[in-house]
Amino acid sequence: MATDVSTIIATDTAQVKAPVTVPSQTEQKPKSKVRSKYRHVAALHATTRPSCLSHESPETPSFLGFRNLMVLTIIVMNLRLVIENAKKYGLLITLTSNIHAVDVRWGALLYVLTPIHLFAAYLIERVAMEHAKGAVGRRKKSDAGMKKSPETENELKDFLNTWWYIAVAHTVNATLALGITSAVVWFCIRNPGIGMVSELHAIIVWLKTCSYAFTNRDLRHAMLHPGGPESAIPLIYGNCPYPKNITLSNLCYFWWAPTLVYQPYYPRTEKIRWGFFFKRLGETAALCTFIWLTCAQYAEPLLRNSLEGMAVFDLPSIAERLMKLSTISLIVWLAGFFAVFQSFLNALAEIMRFGDREFYGPWWNSTSLKMYWSTWNKPVYHFMRRHVYSPLVGRGWSSGAASIWVFVFSGFLHELAVGIPSHSLLGVAFLGMMAQLPLIFATEPLSRMGDVGGKVIGNCIFWINFVFVGQPLAAMIYFFSWQAKYGLLSENRPNP
Repeated sequence: MATDVSTIIATDTAQVKAPVTVPSQTEQKPKSKVRSKYRHVAALHATTRPSCLSHESPETPSFLGFRNLMVLTIIVMNLRLVIENAKKYGLLITLTSNIHAVDVRWGALLYVLTPIHLFAAYLIERVAMEHAKGAVGRRKKSDAGMKKSPETENELKDFLNTWWYIAVAHTVNATLALGITSAVVWFCIRNPGIGMVSELHAIIVWLKTCSYAFTNRDLRHAMLHPGGPESAIPLIYGNCPYPKNITLSNLCYFWWAPTLVYQPYYPRTEKIRWGFFFKRLGETAALCTFIWLTCAQYAEPLLRNSLEGMAVFDLPSIAERLMKLSTISLIVWLAGFFAVFQSFLNALAEIMRFGDREFYGPWWNSTSLKMYWSTWNKPVYHFMRRHVYSPLVGRGWSSGAASIWVFVFSGFLHELAVGIPSHSLLGVAFLGMMAQLPLIFATEPLSRMGDVGGKVIGNCIFWINFVFVGQPLAAMIYFFSWQAKYGLLSENRPNP
């Protein structure tokens, strides 16, 4: 066919979307587009534009590349430290250790006996509950308009005296929970690791015992004074109202729940995810092993090498060792934080079907010290706010005075947790907590500034205090004190 043939297939217009052209064999191919010659007069600077890192830039560029660079730099620097440590010391990790059997036995005994104080608090609350139920029963039987008889006045006096006895019993029980363990650790356990685990366990039980007593006291007061100004209780407590919560099963759940604040009822998950549980348990075991290896291979020799400079108070040597220790201390602390608050507490919450798992917040973005202390350890923060800060403010204390008392109380617990196991009540941990107060007052205005600069400065102050000043310096001081008593600097070391 010599001429072009074009046919439009239209047998079914509903099926045909566009005409189809069938070209002939003689149809010419379209000519390629011819590019014009590049002209050297193109206007590349046609508008005003700021540099991408300037504040005037409409869009903030991504810093993903710099983040990758910093991660790689940290990896390379730590690999260099690993190689340097291996060349200098060799392999220091061994399966044997200097843990004495006596320390292990005392630690195991304390672990078993310390929770008894929780059950003692339960028995005290049972007595208080029976007295409260009796008072409610007598009130229902009495005539509201009848004048009280002398016998009723005597019963009221005995009733008030009973509350004092219950308060004293709770105080003595909670004090013994912390005092007995502290005495045993101080006099009978030489190993700082076992001593610290035992002391921390006692502090946790002590805080739980206090919360159990305080909460049930308010619930009992609300039951005895219905309609009063302090009778309102959270709606969630309606699932287990007082005194139905005073049961052994309720106490045992609180004993193992990953919280320091007692509630008659907690939000629960529907089921246990066993896969999630074993993953978190594996993470805990792996991170604990990593911490042990890091401390044995890197932290301990570095601390031992710092003893000579500490003994003669050589400030340049101490500063150099402090900066070296800061890297190891940071790695160990971050691993410990993840092991406890992300892995272990989530595993415990899963097995207990505990619903509220906000154990921490994004503390690494803290723009002030106040933000850090309120986000990195939510269980302790919740206890301090509920049982220390809020009651003080409710009694007329100012917010600043209540905050100071919270840090005094926290500093006391920190000193017990570190000073008792190391047999060195130096007050360093306590003073370290007190030193946070001026830093909080200094960084709080920075976090409230509208521009980014103030928040960046506040975050940098937080990291400097966290990495270089706080933990490494305290570790060096307590290690030196322990070695002076029982270790390399001691003339009278304990016999194995």
